Amino acid sequence: MDTQTQASEQVPMLATPQEEHQWLQQLVGEWTNEARMTMSSEPAETCLGSESVRSLGGLWILAEGRGEMPGGGSATMVMTLGYDPAKKRYVGTWVGSMMTHLWLYDGELDASGTVLTLNSQGPDMSPGAAPGKLARYRDVIEIKGADYRTLTSFCQGEDGNWQQFMTAHYRRTK
Repeated sequence: MDTQTQASEQVPMLATPQEEHQWLQQLVGEWTNEARMTMSSEPAETCLGSESVRSLGGLWILAEGRGEMPGGGSATMVMTLGYDPAKKRYVGTWVGSMMTHLWLYDGELDASGTVLTLNSQGPDMSPGAAPGKLARYRDVIEIKGADYRTLTSFCQGEDGNWQQFMTAHYRRTK
């Protein structure tokens, strides 16, 4: 076997964006957001932020957000989202400057094609939770229009019920 044949056999095929990847491209752009958060028994708080979303080869989106934290201070967040055809699932990550946990996403698009539900596991933030205890989380992205979407976050309680703790409204600026 010649060197050129060996090299071509070792190079993976370049991925071609599929319909599921194209769905993610509607998130690309500049956004402002207003989030309403409820942490435990404290009153809900409204925080403002912005997000810049770009495409990575038409297969992934990379979203970098900046915003206020409940109680004061600012934070930076980075989300990646893509689609894994082998798993037939949306996959991704989320990290924030306010914590050390790497959130891994696994999700699916609903039949309407407007709601992407992303499941994850992270630190249990309920009052009195033991250090290191994990809980199940769910982030739901809903496309409301070309320039408007929401992100609603839930945590599963000990009773198995999902408790909403945040809703963010995103509006495209360009």
